[in-house]
Amino acid sequence: MAGTARPDEGQERRPRYAYLGPEGTFTQAALLQVTSEEEADLEPCTDVVTALERVRSGEADFAVVPIENSVEGGVNVTLDTLSTGAPLVIVGEMLVPVTFTLCARPGMTLEKVRRISTHPHAWAQCRRWITEHLDGAVHVPATSTAAAAALLASGEPEPGFDAALCSELSARQYGLEVLAAGVADNPHAVTRFVLVARPGRLPEPTGADKTTLMVHLADNEAGALLNMLEQFATRGVNLSRIESRPIGDSLGRYSFSIDAEGHVAEERLQATLIGLHRVCPTVRFLGSYPRADGQRPHVRPGTYDADFRAAREWVGSLLSGAPHVTGD
Repeated sequence: MAGTARPDEGQERRPRYAYLGPEGTFTQAALLQVTSEEEADLEPCTDVVTALERVRSGEADFAVVPIENSVEGGVNVTLDTLSTGAPLVIVGEMLVPVTFTLCARPGMTLEKVRRISTHPHAWAQCRRWITEHLDGAVHVPATSTAAAAALLASGEPEPGFDAALCSELSARQYGLEVLAAGVADNPHAVTRFVLVARPGRLPEPTGADKTTLMVHLADNEAGALLNMLEQFATRGVNLSRIESRPIGDSLGRYSFSIDAEGHVAEERLQATLIGLHRVCPTVRFLGSYPRADGQRPHVRPGTYDADFRAAREWVGSLLSGAPHVTGD
């Protein structure tokens, strides 16, 4: 993946990737889109926070974690961990279609299932199917879809649940019996994963990029949200995602996690960041990186790089003592 080289790239050692494990997760499927066991050392972690902290501490060069689902929206633990602590940046993204398998130990039948373990986002994507086929079944939260499958396969006599919702890969990998395949309320569900590194050289702009930010609003100021959004709108920058997250220091204070179309190397994004820096008390840059879908933004007239440069040159001419009317 372009732009993933880090400051220690000249060293001979293999790159180290931490990811939300155990083996068999959808996160591992995303990881294998950018590297392999032949090319790098891959470390499954018990949760998202651990994977990201491995990068912060220097124990890993990259982390792969989920950040957004097409059904449930943002993955809060990822958004919050990226938005606090030592800086980290997103250098790439991957998309993984998500379908689930309900699996169990040999001898269990679908009719006997009363407790199902999986990640909360997976449970949310299968609620309707479970109600229709297993009315009354309850959710036992797990740190990942594969973690539940791994516990069933471990031989633990009382795992606390009867079946696991996981990927087909997990069911095969852990030798579990499939009770139902294709378990999902939305067959088109997709989860977005991000490749995270310590700050360094940014990926080069491709023309189909995203920039991710975390922004705090000014306190007790009427129109603060509108003022923040206008920084994007007046520069022609479209937002592909915006979600509020509690800051955590008191009730009623929120930050906004934002994906903007474009790259910080582009004039309209630079002008937007300058505007945000002026009107918002905190702006955290979380990376500019290629879009996984390759979709290019619609750039409206007046917001191309050449338009910003021409405007600066015109103002420069005024300061030089040779004023003229724009358009002359």
